[in-house]
This record gives sequence, C-alpha cells and structure tokens, in this order.
Amino acid sequence: MANINQNSITYFSANAINGIALPQRFTFPFYYEPHTLTKIATAELQHYLQTQTDLDHNFGLTEKDKELGVGKMFGVLVVEDTEGKLGYLSAFSGKLAGSNTHQKFVPPVFDMLAEDSFFLQGQELLNTINKQVKIIEANETYAGLKQELKQATVQSAQEIAALKNQLKSNKEIRKHVRTEQKTILTELDYAFFEAYLVRHSLYDKHLYAVLLDKWKQHIDRLQVAMAQFDTDIEALKKERKEKSAALQQQIFEQYVFLNKDRKKKSLYAIFSDTVFGKPPAAAGECATPKLLQQAFLHGYKPLAMAEFWWGVPPKSEIRKHKQFYPACTGKCKPILEHMLEGIALDDNPLLKNTGEGKTLEIIYEDDSFVVVNKPADLLSVPGIQIQDSVYTRLQTTLGTVEPLIIHRLDMPTSGLLVVAKTKEAHKHIQRQFIKRTVTKRYTALLSKVIEATEGEISLPLRGDLDNRPRQLVCFDFGKKAITKWKVIEKYANTTKIHFWPLTGRTHQLRMHAAHELGLNAPIVGDALYGTTAERLHLHAAFLEFTHPLTGEMMGFEVVEDF
Repeated sequence: MANINQNSITYFSANAINGIALPQRFTFPFYYEPHTLTKIATAELQHYLQTQTDLDHNFGLTEKDKELGVGKMFGVLVVEDTEGKLGYLSAFSGKLAGSNTHQKFVPPVFDMLAEDSFFLQGQELLNTINKQVKIIEANETYAGLKQELKQATVQSAQEIAALKNQLKSNKEIRKHVRTEQKTILTELDYAFFEAYLVRHSLYDKHLYAVLLDKWKQHIDRLQVAMAQFDTDIEALKKERKEKSAALQQQIFEQYVFLNKDRKKKSLYAIFSDTVFGKPPAAAGECATPKLLQQAFLHGYKPLAMAEFWWGVPPKSEIRKHKQFYPACTGKCKPILEHMLEGIALDDNPLLKNTGEGKTLEIIYEDDSFVVVNKPADLLSVPGIQIQDSVYTRLQTTLGTVEPLIIHRLDMPTSGLLVVAKTKEAHKHIQRQFIKRTVTKRYTALLSKVIEATEGEISLPLRGDLDNRPRQLVCFDFGKKAITKWKVIEKYANTTKIHFWPLTGRTHQLRMHAAHELGLNAPIVGDALYGTTAERLHLHAAFLEFTHPLTGEMMGFEVVEDF
C-alpha cells in the first residue's frame, strides 16, 4: 500500500513500480503521453477521490448532483526524494470546497486564505468600503433626491417636447394667416398685422425660454443637493480601486516561484516580460506550478507530471471525466518556463514536422486554380517553427506561379483544398467562401456510438485566451457557428458521420463533435478535445464551387482513408 508523509508525498509500494524504468527526461507539459508512473499515481489518486469522505465538494458525478456540480483539474508529480525513494505529489487547481488546504494535497504557492493574511485583511477593508458605499446609496434623503431627479428629468423632457410641438403649430398657423391676409389687407394694415404676429412669435420664444430656465433651476437644485452624496461615493470608489490595485500588486509579489536551483521569481516579474504585461486572473493556482513548488521546497527531484479532469465538464470548455490534459499555455507557460529552467525536457512534439514524407496529391489543375488532397499532419501555410506546408510545396510544384491560399484546413485534418493561381481567381473563389455559396462536406469518425441519425448544431465559439489554440463555447461573446450532420455508419464503439459546416469558425467541427451540448463525442484522434490516436479522423471529402472563368459548377470528392 502507498503511504503519505507529512510533506504530502505519497510513496509507491515496491510491487506497484517493480520493473518500470524511470523517465530519462521530464515531461513536456504542454503536449505529452503520460508516463507509466504517472498513470499509476493517477489511478491511486482517482481511487482516493472516489472513496474519500472528507472533501465536502460536489463534483457532479451523480445525476442528482450534476446540475450544481463543479469539476476540477487535478495533477500528480512523480518525484524522487532526498533518499532516492520514489513517490508522487498531488494537487488541485484553484480551491477545493472553498479551501486551499486538504490532506494528501500540496499547499498553494501562496495561501491567500491563511488566517490573518494581508489578503484577508485587504478584502475586509474593501468590504468595509463597499458597505460604506451601500449605506450612502441607501440613505433616505439621497434615495429621495435620486428619485425626484429621475422624475424631474422625465417630466421636463415631456413638458419641453409638448411646448415645442405647440410652438411649432403656432408658427404654422402664423405662416398660413400671413399668406391669407396679405391678399386681403392694405399695405399699411398688413404692416400692423405683421407686427402683431412678430409679437406673438417673440412671446412664444419667451415661454420656451422660461420653461427651460424653470426646469434647469429645479434640476440644478436637485443635483446640488445630491452633490455631496455623489462626491462621497466617488471618493470611496476611488479609494476602493486604489486599494484593490495595491492588494493585487502585493499578491503578485507574494507569489514567488522556485526552480531546481531555488532561484526565486515573482508572479509579477514572470508576466511583466510577456504580452500580457501582468498576470491573468488565477495565474499560479494551477496544479503543476503547485506541485513543482512543493518539490523544490523539499529538495525532491521531479521526474514526470500529468493532469486530469475529475467531475462534470464546465459549460464552455471541453473537459471529460478522468481524461488527461496538458498544462494551460496562457497562465502556466510563463511560470513553467522559469520553474523548469535547467531541467531536461522531453522533445516538444509541436516542433516536429509530422507531415514530412507525406504526399500532397494534386486532384485537379487548370490556369485558374489547383485542387489538392492535403495529407493529415501537413500545415496549410507555413508556421512559426515549421515551414513545410501546402503553400511551400506548391511554390516548388507551380514554379513561377505564386500559389494564393483561399482557405485552410487544420494541420491534423486531411482533405480537399483549392488554391488560386491568379489574383482574379483568388478574389472570385474567396468571395464564394465569404458568401457561403461553396459546398463543403467532411467525414469524421466519432469516439462513441451516436443514437440519433442527423441534426444541426448551433454553438457559438470564441478563442480560449488562456489556452490557445483551444476554443470555447460562449453564448455571450462567441461568433455564430452552425453545423449540419448525418450518421453514415455505426460500429461497435464509434460512428462515421458527415459534417456540413454552414459557418467557418476555428475548430468548429471538432468543438461541435466534442462538446456536451453538441454530439458529446470527440473525433477519434483529437489530441485537443479528445484523446490521441495515429491521426485525427477528420477529412474534407467534398468541395463544390463555381469556376471563376467559365461559371461552371466544379465538384471534387476524395474518400477518406480511415
């Protein structure tokens, strides 16, 4: 049986790890296959979560708890202690059951909830200011003045509008009478009559000026009476903003991270060199930084890490119960770059050109465009680290003709791409994509059996700023994304399906397949939203558009090879 010591390390039993080779290099945190030791540690931790009774947290794992449940990311770090014994540390991201500290789990890098901490004292001060603001806003005199000002503003607008309409009507009457009397009266009588009309016009203007002045004075009096209340509220809000910013800065400075050489760096210093300029919300509270901090504090040697989700998925992200996930890029990458400094890491798979050696097949070519069948794992256009792509290969193939990219496929997606050979063709076909007159059909293999036979998914999407290039479902700020689908064939544990994207959002088909409000079945081999396989089983099988010169409808089809 594994056992835990006072420093939160859980030691492996000899039988559990007998014959397992230690990793030669530490896990690359942002794309990895869990090491056997982390899988054993994860299994033990998941058993603990399944059987523990001390944690008062609803993970939503039963039907009755699902609605109010909150899933969590957990992490394990396999370490070697100062005596050479193997074990692992456990952590959770953020807080659990409203607390930072729980048995078996490492403490936070900085415990904001510790008794008498400056954070709690600062929060208490901010709460006091909030209460003072609410007391002023609830003052009967102030509330009465606000209501009176609101009513006066509405009433003044109504009376002024009514008088303006009346004066406009009077002006029309005078205009009509002038025309009528000019043909009847003598020149002398008409002069007296005109003077009479002018006096009426001046009187109307006087009435309007009096009404404006009356309401201005009344509203000014109310605003003066309210001024001291408003001044006090603004002063408190300014004080709250300044103290909140100072408290946030103090927190950033207190979050100090170590590396293997025990070199310290604050959260503020870490993020000041990034495009963020300052730490994003909850930076430093993820599982992996907590685990590494505890290891370095006690002199343990980190060997391998893994993170997994436990509980119901969040509404926006793709998170599956018990599934492994990489560390997030937005919050964790700058921190881990410091913490892992000097530690040999596994190779970054994202830097490997997985499309190398795969054939780019030309399906059709004329003077206007070329249609290719892109193999899985080849980029559509050059990346930052990898240049090999459809674009660079066509540069070589087409010689002096510059390939003009019209649309793209995700690197792991295979299938049909049309590339223009002239500016006129590029503009014409691109306009068809923009107007959504191009027909696109994809084939995918989903990771479970789908009961329904066809349907339409509408889930708005936006980029996950904390974890690029992942996407989120967001009903507040996401862009409209609509996909039609139809089941083609069902197998024992998978389903082959056709997708027709009616919009063209990033990762649209992958998100609509994986999200619980979509088909809740990630595409087989989707390393971002599901689990890895030999490839992503998504293929752009059919493409139809109008020829830019002849106007002929051009249709192309390549059957998937999975």
